[in-house]
Amino acid sequence: MGKTNRMTNRVLTVVLGVLSLAWIYPVFMIFFNSLKKETSITTGTAFELPNAESFAGLQNYVDAVASKGFLTAFWYSLVISITSVVLILLCCSMCAWFITRVNRWYSKALYFLFVFSMVVPFQMVMFTLSATADRLHLNSPYTICIIYLGFGAGLAVFMFCGFMKSVPMEIEEAALIDGCTPIQTFFLVVLPILKPTLISVGILETMWLWNDYLLPYLVLDRTKGYMTIPILIQYFRGSFGKVEMGPMMASIMLNIIPIIIVYLAGQKHIIKGVAAGAVKG
Repeated sequence: MGKTNRMTNRVLTVVLGVLSLAWIYPVFMIFFNSLKKETSITTGTAFELPNAESFAGLQNYVDAVASKGFLTAFWYSLVISITSVVLILLCCSMCAWFITRVNRWYSKALYFLFVFSMVVPFQMVMFTLSATADRLHLNSPYTICIIYLGFGAGLAVFMFCGFMKSVPMEIEEAALIDGCTPIQTFFLVVLPILKPTLISVGILETMWLWNDYLLPYLVLDRTKGYMTIPILIQYFRGSFGKVEMGPMMASIMLNIIPIIIVYLAGQKHIIKGVAAGAVKG
């Protein structure tokens, strides 16, 4: 049995290693092409490593940052991601606390509605959503977080509820006996206990929000210059509609780097939080 398990582990390691290379390969190709001159990318050498003739240094990154409103788009992406994640974490953790501590039929119905929202395709609501966002003036980077709260609540509530079910009620009862109000109990006792799940949900939601293209494209008012980085990338075009491949590759890399940093900073909490929220629930 031991030899069989070792052989199975080796086979899985090889298979997962190949899959990892398949996922990482496009990222490396984008990185290498972001260091090449424009002619080297468009003349059939896009899959070759940079050499002395094709190497452009950091010029593509300078062009990407200096033109096309990259810094403004970066700021809007940052505002949308931070405000949306904070709103999702705060509101959904409080909602999950209510659902798990109030044992009533309506709390159970509310939980199933959140879970059901995860299986509703975005395409079913996107046209109605766009019109509603315009009427309610939610079409700016500073108000779109309300829309993201609705779409991100399903996963967040599901994971928070799973973790909250494993938290002993005695801890909260002791806080109430000591004179804490329900709000104080939540922020001083419950919220610190939720730290692993908070980090896991925060990272998962940040990865989705930062890379999301369709929802901001449909909702944001681009006549006022509201564009996130994924939207901006498609506008790297020169005269006669020619795509500026070098700055585009550089902007894609600049869009990837913040997410990699966020993931590496909190990766040790992800498995713990996901397991606690999905298995114990």
